Amino acid sequence: MKRQIREVRYFLFGQHFSDGLRITLAILIPSVVSYHFGQFETGMPISLGAFWVSITDAPGPVVHRRNGMLAGNLVVVLVSLLTGFIRMNVWLLGAEILLLSFFFSMFAIYGNRATSVGTAGLLAMILMMDRELDPAAVWRYAGLVCAGGFWYTAISLSFSQLRPYRTAQQALGECIHEIAKFLTIKAEFYSIRTDLQEDYRKLVAQQAVVSEKQDAVREILFKTRVIVKETTWTGRLLVLTFGDVVDLYEQIIAMYYDYASIRERFGNTGILDEIARLIRQMAVEMDYIGLAIQSNRPYKSRTDLIRHLERLKTRIDELGKNEKESSNLVLKKILVTLRNLNQRLTDIHTYSPSELSEKPKNNEAPEYSRFVSHQEIDPKLIVNSLTLSSSIFRHSLRVTIACLIGFVAAKLITYGHHGYWILLTVSVILKPAFSLTKQRNYERIIGTIAGGLIGVGLLIAIPNTTGLFWVMLVLMIGAYSFQRTNYIVMVILMTPYILILFRFLGLGGISVAEERVLDTLIGCVIAFAASYLFPHWESQQLKGLLRDVLEANLAYLRRLADSLSGKRLTVMDYKLARKDVYVSSANLSAAFQRMTSEPQSKQWHKNEIHEFVVLNHILSSNIATIASARLNLEQPTGCPPDVLRPLKRSLTVLNESLKKLDPEPAKPLPEAVVLETAIVEKPEPVVADDRSLKEQLDFIQKVSHDIGKLTDAILA
Repeated sequence: MKRQIREVRYFLFGQHFSDGLRITLAILIPSVVSYHFGQFETGMPISLGAFWVSITDAPGPVVHRRNGMLAGNLVVVLVSLLTGFIRMNVWLLGAEILLLSFFFSMFAIYGNRATSVGTAGLLAMILMMDRELDPAAVWRYAGLVCAGGFWYTAISLSFSQLRPYRTAQQALGECIHEIAKFLTIKAEFYSIRTDLQEDYRKLVAQQAVVSEKQDAVREILFKTRVIVKETTWTGRLLVLTFGDVVDLYEQIIAMYYDYASIRERFGNTGILDEIARLIRQMAVEMDYIGLAIQSNRPYKSRTDLIRHLERLKTRIDELGKNEKESSNLVLKKILVTLRNLNQRLTDIHTYSPSELSEKPKNNEAPEYSRFVSHQEIDPKLIVNSLTLSSSIFRHSLRVTIACLIGFVAAKLITYGHHGYWILLTVSVILKPAFSLTKQRNYERIIGTIAGGLIGVGLLIAIPNTTGLFWVMLVLMIGAYSFQRTNYIVMVILMTPYILILFRFLGLGGISVAEERVLDTLIGCVIAFAASYLFPHWESQQLKGLLRDVLEANLAYLRRLADSLSGKRLTVMDYKLARKDVYVSSANLSAAFQRMTSEPQSKQWHKNEIHEFVVLNHILSSNIATIASARLNLEQPTGCPPDVLRPLKRSLTVLNESLKKLDPEPAKPLPEAVVLETAIVEKPEPVVADDRSLKEQLDFIQKVSHDIGKLTDAILA
């Protein structure tokens, strides 16, 4: 199966396509049924209520989804009532837009799900602005909207009840899919035809994507009672598989070597191309495993990786015959790493339904709650954020001003009958980050123009109503499937869907397309101009993110120091430290990527920040290489002081760098390392393993010093 076909299957079996089908059915059924019985005016509000509530139904634990949908339903009903009663008074309507735009935008302080509830409220307000209803009809309309919200909630929760593990399987499969892409990028480091700096740029960007997917899996697995509390076979299977997937990802990250050196030494032998090819084959195999989990189907191995590993071993041995024994030692280390990766893949395969004949034997009950964050809904958070130092507060001010300007523009411009589209464009484009608003602007304009042309073409080419209905159905499924993953595709599909819908409603065709494009352009101009009001540049938060990365790597290194000093490294503490490193590194990488899209004058130490990200990735990779090997030692032995000395220096340097970024005193060094010189009065002979370990710790010390120098350069 080619990569493109795998991508299509990932999409068809994925969460977003399932969402698209569910949302389309929930919206379409009330309108179609009511139309059949001659009550189309009754079905439309129900469909709108279902649509608004669907916005809040982001992937996650069932309890969180239920609470989000119920809160969203309450919000859209109250907003529908309020807007319906005051819409005739333009001053009151303007005041409502002013207050609710700010209030709902502040919901972002409570996380993504609360943000979606606020978005649903904003859309309900905007779409109710031009709806002409008498007071009695407003109550009826709000009641139908409420019914639509409950209708969608019932459908969504019913699907979850019938297939309680489906969301977790889809999220886990998607996570493995992104890790396979990460491994493919790793393969490029062994190719002499690629630029190492560009490879690192791709790697750290993909690391942010993988971290996001892992967080999504943790949220679903560790906050879903049926998975973590009950001894269900499928739930335990998913948890065990995810644990192995994270360990596999750690091994991939730990695959660090001096790539410039091995390219120089072995670039002409052809061995590096064979290594890169084998890594790509492993990535493809991993991709198939992810697809099997996501589609809930048995997995069959496509490639005999052991045979390829043996062939690589033979090539490495042949290469060593004509060279000094030490010259191909690094190649042998790479071979060992690849064998370990293959073993991890085999373990994950063993957990698949086609291979596992009995329940997993792992009966441990780790504290899963420590691996996920918990968001409190406390009104004090909003009150405490009413300051210009809060990025959410500044974003809310931007949205408020832009929506008010959009409302005035909609009232002043008499072209067409859908002026609320201006306000709609403003509300969906403006994002807290300048770079995201800029990107949304571009995608909205291109998507609307392209979608408008497609829509007009469809209206001209397909005069048959039945044919248009089926085309609209496909466009609906596509638009709702891409609404959370690819905005420009969603807009391209949504625009012709809206035009066909308006044709069914008897509200015109080509003229509506012209009006939509014009209103979109006006809204985009307002949103882009507003993005310069109280701007929040990424450079303003980079210092804090640099501190978080240093602090996480320092804690990670402390865990290693404890182990090398003779203390037992517990799995829980190690994995928590590892998770903090991954999350903080991903946050810094994502912020850096956003900063590169901002005006040049607002970019802060662009080259130095990129190098800082890369060096910290190298540091965590080397820590993982040593720490993972000592993880399961019941009684680890302490290392001689000479071996530990580079580690102590690394801790000292990183501590000093952290103090420069954060005036608060850093945590003290581990006692065993601080007092290393008093541990052993008579140094023992340094054995070969100790020499190898010391070389690794010396390299960690070198990277730590480079990070220290970079920190000084950034703060200078």
